[in-house]
Amino acid sequence: MTHIARRMFGLLEPICLVTYFADECNEELAALGHRTYWDGYFASRAAPLGRVPAQVVHAAFYNFADGEAARHIPSAWETIPPEASLAARERGSAASLRRILGAGLAGSPGLVRAADLTTKAATSAPTEGRTMYAGMRSLPVPSDPVARLWHSATMLREHRGDGHIAALVGARIGGTEAHVLDALAQGIHPPESFGRIHHLPKERLAAVMAGLRERGLVDADGRFSDAGRATKQRVEALTDDLAAAPYEALSPAELDELVAELEPVTATLVAAGSR
Repeated sequence: MTHIARRMFGLLEPICLVTYFADECNEELAALGHRTYWDGYFASRAAPLGRVPAQVVHAAFYNFADGEAARHIPSAWETIPPEASLAARERGSAASLRRILGAGLAGSPGLVRAADLTTKAATSAPTEGRTMYAGMRSLPVPSDPVARLWHSATMLREHRGDGHIAALVGARIGGTEAHVLDALAQGIHPPESFGRIHHLPKERLAAVMAGLRERGLVDADGRFSDAGRATKQRVEALTDDLAAAPYEALSPAELDELVAELEPVTATLVAAGSR
């Protein structure tokens, strides 16, 4: 099942990424009145949690630097209800999928079957210890197949993300540190140039790198040490293991069918960069 979890992550992630890469979702959120991309991001992604304070969003998202959530929460909800942001995210994401996939693939029986099986998996796992997943599980599942596929893929993404956070906490890897290790795993050097953290104050990044060096996870040149690479591999392996539970709801034949139906969808999205 760990292997299946990794395979499904590769197949489902391009579906989820239209929310962040394609134009339609941002346009829908901007039309509501969100001033910036990040206002819309925080408002719509955090909305399933309810009107919680920024500290809760910061804890649940985990990988944003101190103060970043507070720049958007709760101000992004003051004039725009969370429910409106949620609906805009769904509309925009589904519209992106339809455009990229085209009418033939978006309206195919295979996509409907993929949406049904993805939803079966996404609505089957325990919610304990899974804050973001539990929030998504509290929402109604869309009836439209394209929206349902996006919704359930995103539910599984949040389930996996909750497990990834648990793995990082167990390894004592903070959110910014996790981005450094991700950058190194992608071959990005210096890791401070990684797009998710390059905007942070230089002194903050320097302190993070110093801490990783002190722990022996990166070397003097800011590259992986053997211990750092091994730690990253353990975190990823545990993440896969913790992400496997939803797929236990599917029979081997259903898993094979889901993979087969998702492959053309994913290939089309990957070719377009989910944009």
